Amino acid sequence: MRRQPYVAGYFYPDDPGTLKATIESFIKSEMKEKIPAIGLVAPHAGYEYSGPVAASVYSSVLIPETVIILSPAHHRIFSLFALFDEGSWLTPLGEVPVESRLADLIISETELVSREPEAHRKEHSIEVQVPFLQYFQPRLSIVPLMVSYEAQFEQLSQLGQAIAEAIKNFNQKVLIVASTDMSHYVSQKIAEEMDSKAISFIEKLDAAGLYDVVTSYGISMCGFQPTAAMLVASRILGAKTGKLIKYQTSGERTRDYREVVGYAGLVIF
Repeated sequence: MRRQPYVAGYFYPDDPGTLKATIESFIKSEMKEKIPAIGLVAPHAGYEYSGPVAASVYSSVLIPETVIILSPAHHRIFSLFALFDEGSWLTPLGEVPVESRLADLIISETELVSREPEAHRKEHSIEVQVPFLQYFQPRLSIVPLMVSYEAQFEQLSQLGQAIAEAIKNFNQKVLIVASTDMSHYVSQKIAEEMDSKAISFIEKLDAAGLYDVVTSYGISMCGFQPTAAMLVASRILGAKTGKLIKYQTSGERTRDYREVVGYAGLVIF
C-alpha cells in the first residue's frame, strides 16, 4: 500500500522546493553537537505554527535510518493500536518505505497491536513528522503506529515494552518519535502552567506520572498516550533523562495570546 499525502498544501507546502525552504527557514544556522537520542517528542500542527519547535528538536538529534512514529488518533479507529505495517508513504519530498520487518517484530510482541493501514489515510499527526525526518535522514524508513484515545496506562505500558523488545530484536538503531501538541485553546498563561507540569514528567521519563497529571488536571495534550508509551520503551532501552529543546505556543506566531495551542520539542536519551 502506498499512503498518499493527506494534508500537503494545508499543514505544510505541497511543492518540494517550497517545503524544503520552509523547513530550512526554521533551522538555526549555528552548528550544535547532535544528541544520540532514543526517543523524541515533536508537535504536529501546521508548520506555520509548530514548525520552529519541530525543526529545533529534529535538528538537535542524530536521526537513524529507521524511525517508529507514535501518534494519537484524532478520529475513531477500530484498533487500540493501529499499525501501518508495509508499503510506503509519499510526501512532496519523495517516497518513504515502511520498515516491515520491525513492524512484524512489534506485532509478534503484543496482541494489542493490529495491522490497520486504512486508519492512517486521513490522520495528519504522523504525516507532518515525515518531511522533517526526510530532510535530516535521506535513507529514512518508518513504522507508523497510531494510538487510540481509549488506551489506558496498562495497555500503553504493554505497547512500550513490546516496542522496546522489538527494537532489541531488530538489532539496528531506531528512534521513537511521539507526536503530540500540548494544551489546546486556552490562554497563554494557562498553557504555560499546564504544559510545564506535563513536560516535567517527560523530562523525568515518568510515563505513569505523565499519564496521571494529564488525566488529573484535564490537560488537553492530545498525544500524551503515545508519549507515555514512548517513555516506557525508552527507559527499557537505556534512556536516563529528557531534555526540553524548545517550547512555544501558537500565540508566539499569531500574537494572539487569548487562546493558544502549546508545542514542545523534547529529546529522550
